[in-house]
Amino acid sequence: MSSVTEARLVLGKRPTALLGAVAADPGTPLAVSVTGPGGHGKTALLTELARAHQRAGVTVLEGVPSPAGQVDPEAVLLVDDAHLLDDARLETLRRLVDARRHRLLVGYRPWPRSAALADLADALKRDGQQIALTPFTPEQTGAYLAGVPELGRRSDLVAFVHAQTGGVPRDVERLVRGLRGQEEPVTVSAEPPRPAVLQFGPDLEELPPDVRRLLLALAAGVPLPVDLLGALLDRPPEAVDELVTATRAAGLLGADGRLSPLVRRAVVALSPATERTAVWRRLTELQLNRGAAVLPLVLSLRAAGVLGDCPAPALRAAAEEALSGEPTLAAELFAAATAAGLPAGARQALAAALAGDLDAALRLADRLLATAVPEERVAAATVAATALAHRGQVSRSVELYRWSGSPSAAAFAAVGALAVGRPTTAGDGPGDDRAGGPPTLHASAARLMAEGVRESLTGPPTTALSTLVQAAALLEPDGRAVLLPDSPAALAALTAIHCAELDIAEGVLDRAVATGIGGPLMARRHRLLQAWILMVRGHTAAAAECLAAVDADQRPLESRDLLLASALRLGIARRNSDLGALHQGWVPALEAVVRHPVDLFTLLPLGELAVVGARLGDLARLEPYLREAWSLLDRLGGPALWSAPLHWTGLHAAILTEEPVVADEHVAALLAAADHSRYAAVVAAAAASWVEVLRGVVDPVRVEAAARGLYDAGLCWDAARLAGQAAIRTSDRRAMTSLLECARVLQGRPTTPRGGRPPTSGDGPAPVADAVTGPAQHRLSDREHEVAGLVLAGLTYREIGDRLFISAKTVEHHVARMRTRLNCANRAELLALLRTVVADRSSTAGRQPWPERSAR
Repeated sequence: MSSVTEARLVLGKRPTALLGAVAADPGTPLAVSVTGPGGHGKTALLTELARAHQRAGVTVLEGVPSPAGQVDPEAVLLVDDAHLLDDARLETLRRLVDARRHRLLVGYRPWPRSAALADLADALKRDGQQIALTPFTPEQTGAYLAGVPELGRRSDLVAFVHAQTGGVPRDVERLVRGLRGQEEPVTVSAEPPRPAVLQFGPDLEELPPDVRRLLLALAAGVPLPVDLLGALLDRPPEAVDELVTATRAAGLLGADGRLSPLVRRAVVALSPATERTAVWRRLTELQLNRGAAVLPLVLSLRAAGVLGDCPAPALRAAAEEALSGEPTLAAELFAAATAAGLPAGARQALAAALAGDLDAALRLADRLLATAVPEERVAAATVAATALAHRGQVSRSVELYRWSGSPSAAAFAAVGALAVGRPTTAGDGPGDDRAGGPPTLHASAARLMAEGVRESLTGPPTTALSTLVQAAALLEPDGRAVLLPDSPAALAALTAIHCAELDIAEGVLDRAVATGIGGPLMARRHRLLQAWILMVRGHTAAAAECLAAVDADQRPLESRDLLLASALRLGIARRNSDLGALHQGWVPALEAVVRHPVDLFTLLPLGELAVVGARLGDLARLEPYLREAWSLLDRLGGPALWSAPLHWTGLHAAILTEEPVVADEHVAALLAAADHSRYAAVVAAAAASWVEVLRGVVDPVRVEAAARGLYDAGLCWDAARLAGQAAIRTSDRRAMTSLLECARVLQGRPTTPRGGRPPTSGDGPAPVADAVTGPAQHRLSDREHEVAGLVLAGLTYREIGDRLFISAKTVEHHVARMRTRLNCANRAELLALLRTVVADRSSTAGRQPWPERSAR
């Protein structure tokens, strides 16, 4: 410190008061002891006290006089590092204190503390005053930085310096010096600058070997009991305590027994590699032999960038500890253990699969299936079966599950067989426990999954949904480490969506995300299903945000998730009338369909893509997959739960492709299933109303009842769309006004979904159909169609007038007239309605009203 003023800025209350007293009356008798660990400012304070006396004309003598020597009573005797003096000199100092005639400034560390030093300390405390130095507070650290022009009192820099140094003044000074050497502007990073680390080199070189080994052990960053340190250092507990005390007295170890980040970094970086490796290998071996957890130790070494110093058995043990909570970390540690010489095993393949790295999982599992011992082969078969299920190879997955033979695998095989429409025989069902395994949570959940899927095909939806929700609940306590071909939460959500229980679907998905069921492998599937529910409710902006969060993960989506994400992306675009996004996403969506064979759990995205294909006039490319979907449902006996949503989307595809006969078939199928579930009932009523509207028969009361039924079942966007369709097709102005108002209410009325926000005008376009046909288009003249197209292109009234050779006032008149004709409450509604009208004009030109049903 360059001045008394700077010293006072960073000193505590007692040192500051002492300096003030000396400055005010330097002749006052004085006996002061300054104690503290190394680097805490002991020498700096003694120097400032000496300068204060010298400025007042008082002589300052340094060192201990000989026992026979005389000391000028008017002088001040300054003795630093008294802990290094022999007993004779300490005795001489004690006698000077006892004489009470001399002024003494004595500094020493807490250790080593001989009996003679203890006597001197007691005398100084009794006849003078003792100042014990402590680390800087954050405010003192800030004050120190404020005196450095290049740094100043930046809050982020103050917090970084204090956290890295623990407030030890010497270390603060070193770190600040290193920061000042950086290029401008000074930045805060995760690691201290290397020049600051290198300044610890001389200190570490002077330490005894045992202290360096102790520091290396403590650099692992985990609490270590004395008996473990004793075994590591080959010393009795009392000797270990003495080493810890010595290290703390040197200012390298905090009062809590931990190293500050800066000191830890210096110990790791500056210790010889051979010494560091030997200590850490021995430490991990001791932990393993004690049966203690090694993961915290291994994580500390990983953070220090020296994971290669860990022995392979410790890495494997740490991987096992990490598997239940952090499968990605476990996969990394298993891979490190393999690199260190251990053979790869099924647990490594399991960790890779849970982490979502199915390429690595399949490579390992396939190798083990060919070469491993029987027990490992069974476990590898389960991993391979799960990975193949996620990649759409369900039939092959079922074969491997059956071959592995465990109760869980048998249940998963049953689920897979049902998914592809090839039910298992009675002997292979989920109730058969041929392997005689224990009824673990995993096995019980798998069994309930199979039962729930089977019940969804033959029983009431509520029974299937309850069974699947129970299966999900069983896995919540420890679901992160469970390898699943599909999660019970996802199957429960799909079942709930198919029977219009969206609140239940949201709840089970929320819990699955919170508890991490299935680990990272299942995380994105749960998120995509959450986004799907938001889309169905009409919250397209929130659904897009959820989809973007999934896309932010740079890992490629597996084929099942890719299909769901592709349909979700196009479903959002369809509801936003974004033709550009529909065209852009169509071919990638077809590729996703090709990659994943049709199964029971992909019918939702397939149905959505059917509507999009019809919207784009390219449904023929999807027809083979739709035929396979209907064939699958036929093989399963046409289960109403899984068929109704496909009939609903098939209806809308038929509407868009102008196929009234096909539409009537879908309506008839929905009416026949109306008693099966809430979903079937509401969509059956809505479907019947919809085709009547398309035939020009608009019953406002019936339409509004059907639309509100859709809304109450969670199909909010479809509800508003039905009312909007009817409004633009009726010639009754009062009915049109009523239905448009109903559409606005259904689109903007708050709902209470647990997983999303209430719909707002920003969540999607006005409630109109994907392809608007009928009277609404014919109410607009050719000139108004031209104006509408240019308005939607973003041109101003003046620009439109210049383009069409009319005045801006005439353009404004056309826009106002269109708004009145279409009964739009505001410009946003007008734009949303015009977007669809203009986009579909060419595709609907010349269409005739739908014929009456042939049955009539």
